Amino acid sequence: MGKLVQTYFLKYIVFSLGFLFLIALSGVPVQAADISPFVGDYVGSASVVDDDGTETPRDMSVSIHEMKNGFNISWTTTTYKADGRIKEQKFSIDFKQSDRADVFSAAMKRNVFGHEVPLDPMQGEPFVWGRIQGDTLTVFSLFIGETGDYELQQFDRTLADGGLDLSFSRFRNGEKSRSVETFLKKQ
Repeated sequence: MGKLVQTYFLKYIVFSLGFLFLIALSGVPVQAADISPFVGDYVGSASVVDDDGTETPRDMSVSIHEMKNGFNISWTTTTYKADGRIKEQKFSIDFKQSDRADVFSAAMKRNVFGHEVPLDPMQGEPFVWGRIQGDTLTVFSLFIGETGDYELQQFDRTLADGGLDLSFSRFRNGEKSRSVETFLKKQ
């Protein structure tokens, strides 16, 4: 009887260790894509093309910097209107590593516990996320309107000799309504 108990005990120990090993593996953080090739400051200009074919000149700049567990993208667009007005917009978003290797969640506000969390698209705020696929860093922004309509913006920043190729598209309810493509020179 003693040998039978020892055999079961040994099987129990092996099973328990295997189970603990699997649990430990599931807690291992996913290795995120490398942001370092994108890090830097970039500038350029382009003409934004609307769905009606009109073009509006813009100056653009973007800064990409590493942070603990993620990165920050800050960008500015300066639009020159036909009537002489100048409109400048600035954005800055921190991205944190998600449970998916090449996908990053935006940390745009703090919850009641002080943790950075994405905004709420059901409250009219943009839901933002990013990903790195090969030599392209993409940022998506999803907006949900009052009536349930949606707008999706996509910024593709692809590594190029001396800077980044920027491709921006805006879709409203699945139809492209604005786009721009330009080169941003690394400073």
